[in-house]
Amino acid sequence: MSSLTIKQLRSIDDGFDTALNLLLAWESVSDGNLQQTVADIIQQVRTEGDAALCRLSDQFDRFPVESMAQLSLGAIEIAAAFERLPAQQKAALRFSAERVTAYHEKQIAQSWRYTDDLGVVLGQQVTAMDRVGIYVPGGVAPLASSVIMNALPAKVAGVRDIIMTTPAPGGQVNDFVLGAAFVAGVTEVYLLGGAQAIAALAYGTETVPAVDKIVGPGNAYVATAKQQVFGKVGIDMIAGPSEILVICDGLTDPDWIAMDLFSQAEHSHDAQAILISHDAEFLRRTLAAIERLLPTMERADTIRRSLNARGAFIWVPKLDDAKALINKIAPEHLELSVADPEAWLPDIRHAGAIFMGRHTSEALGDYCAGPNHVLPTSGTARFFSPLGVYDFQKRSSLIGASASAASELGKVVSVLARGELLTAHARSAEQRIND
Repeated sequence: MSSLTIKQLRSIDDGFDTALNLLLAWESVSDGNLQQTVADIIQQVRTEGDAALCRLSDQFDRFPVESMAQLSLGAIEIAAAFERLPAQQKAALRFSAERVTAYHEKQIAQSWRYTDDLGVVLGQQVTAMDRVGIYVPGGVAPLASSVIMNALPAKVAGVRDIIMTTPAPGGQVNDFVLGAAFVAGVTEVYLLGGAQAIAALAYGTETVPAVDKIVGPGNAYVATAKQQVFGKVGIDMIAGPSEILVICDGLTDPDWIAMDLFSQAEHSHDAQAILISHDAEFLRRTLAAIERLLPTMERADTIRRSLNARGAFIWVPKLDDAKALINKIAPEHLELSVADPEAWLPDIRHAGAIFMGRHTSEALGDYCAGPNHVLPTSGTARFFSPLGVYDFQKRSSLIGASASAASELGKVVSVLARGELLTAHARSAEQRIND
């Protein structure tokens, strides 16, 4: 078992910016071999359809099947999986779904219109996508929460068909994941994983319907496939490893902070957990708490590898100095473990989700607080937002000109279009000028 060697940085030291940049660096683009492998899988699914999916299920998931019927689950089977769950799990899934639904209902965009001074009707018509695909990983952890967070915003938006794909390694199907699909309104489930699942959702097969957008996390094959099918379908984002940044004034229990850091580090050895404080003694006590608690964790080896590779403690002269670092890091999860978190909000421009106060652990947001846990990673909170209802709604512009309005606007169009040497545009508008 390797020792714990979390990086200790001080913002006033020479070379700090370079060290921080190296710490944050993450390359999400897959190599050429992986790109080609994924392209080959996508081409197989495009040309052979269901036959390719059955063959690839055996090859990658060790699940030999004779037909897509063995890889397809309908409403009855999804509901049955939910009923097989223990009562406590059923209640927890419903509770989470209710809170996530209530939060996302606040995000629904409405259509609008107005008539301007020329009598032109202008507006925006908001409609939902017809069909979306949800990818749910099938690794060691049964990510029921991922089902809820990806499917429910689509349901709230009014999406008619929500198709879920999830691998069934060795033919094993997880009832907890299927139970989450039931409470989240998933309409069909296909036991498909990897790049072949993404290809099926993007292009469709004899059995799997093509979708308008694909969302959900996955491994390098899934992320690469999403990149390659983008344009044929929409995607949410290319997610990097999980991240947490904790800002603490030194007054929170170090055991709490240690476990909050663990909560993201346990995802993978590439995950990132960073703590910033102006209190050097608190940093020392938190490190001691980590060393004491780490052996008690089920995923101790993963946590240790994550903290050693990408974790850090950062000391700043004043706690306010952390604000600039927050915006530079643009973390997926930001915990403000301070006395007055509200006072920090005006200065925070880049963060996926902000957890306010000592009692608000990041884990609450992962499961049942209400906001979505699908968040931008690797600094992309500078330009991406959490997954939401708005990701499943489209906006169409409305323009309706009366005869007099078309005449007035047409005079301006004539000048602008002829200035661009686009005479058909000009003459199209000029034909409607009535004086």
